[in-house]
Amino acid sequence: MGKTFAKRMICLVCSALLCGLWVLPAAAAEVPDIDGAAYVLMEADSGQVLASENADVKRFPASTTKIMTLVLALEAVERGDAALDDTVSTSEYAASMGGSQVYLYPGEQRTLDEMLVAVAVGSGNDASVAVAEHIGGSVGNFVEMMNKRAAELGMSGTHYTNPHGLHDPEHYTTAGDMAKLAHYAVGVPHLLEYTGIYEYQFRGEPKPLVLWNTNRLLKWYEGTDGLKTGYTSEAGRNLVATAKRGDLRLISVVLGVGPQHGHFTESMKLLNHGFNNYSYQLVYPAGEHICTVPVEKGQAESVPVRVDEAVGMLSGSSSTADFSTEVVVESWPQAPVAAGSQLGELQVLQDGQVVRSVPLLATEDVPKIGLMQAWMGILRSVCRFGS
Repeated sequence: MGKTFAKRMICLVCSALLCGLWVLPAAAAEVPDIDGAAYVLMEADSGQVLASENADVKRFPASTTKIMTLVLALEAVERGDAALDDTVSTSEYAASMGGSQVYLYPGEQRTLDEMLVAVAVGSGNDASVAVAEHIGGSVGNFVEMMNKRAAELGMSGTHYTNPHGLHDPEHYTTAGDMAKLAHYAVGVPHLLEYTGIYEYQFRGEPKPLVLWNTNRLLKWYEGTDGLKTGYTSEAGRNLVATAKRGDLRLISVVLGVGPQHGHFTESMKLLNHGFNNYSYQLVYPAGEHICTVPVEKGQAESVPVRVDEAVGMLSGSSSTADFSTEVVVESWPQAPVAAGSQLGELQVLQDGQVVRSVPLLATEDVPKIGLMQAWMGILRSVCRFGS
């Protein structure tokens, strides 16, 4: 691939960019019959949908709602607005929740960490409310946060009314939206650690309570490490799952399944389809240094940039497509440059068309050059010219 200048600038100081011929399916392999109201199979890195049916049809999420509850709580921890060792008190309202619960009593205090385990593993409706009240100040505020985050993630077919998923006709989603949420959620720090716990001793004597993860794929299907099941009579059996084999991570969503273990068997069919027909080539791991971007009026002449997301290419078995990557910087940044600021993007192109863009972030601060340094630079230039 040639490096070119147009209206936008292509970094001239970059490491060699990848070009290659990658195998992609010309016609997708036949998807097995899935016994459910709606489903989606997605490649987790790019968010590319590999198979779907009724992806935009309104469904009830049931306890898959708790993925969003976990996302918001862990984002609060990441921001420093909450801590895993926070003490979370159980309100009368939280303790009154029916359905799946961990039997919190009014006034019971647990760490946020324990409450998140109760949500992720035990699917506790009571713990979900306790977490919502702790993070949002009230359930109402937390629900507003849920709907705001859903909108930001492009979940246009989703509306939340509670943090647990007990049935409400105004609490709904779609399989496509749940795939978008899962695509985001797998990158939230610690979320897969919680949803991947299979067994947890929540209470000791005299009334011991061991929580067993409702997602049986953690034991039944190789590579599974999250996310969440859900069931109500109105919703049917739902499962949003993710599994990783080698560098390929898949997300499966099945909603509205009837038979008792059907959400597991149908999810395994989808995942088998993905792993049998696709593979994934990692090009740049998350955090990889990509190139160096010149900086104007800075104490350093350039700054290294990185990708915070893994960048790879999906391959199949039926035909070929030309893939390449390209670094694009619209203009050289002027100092000061803050570490973490976006300076450009790494584009993945298929047959010359952009299929994915990943932000390029500065790896370090570049302060603005001081007046004395500027004069010294001019002086050095004059001296060189005079010689």
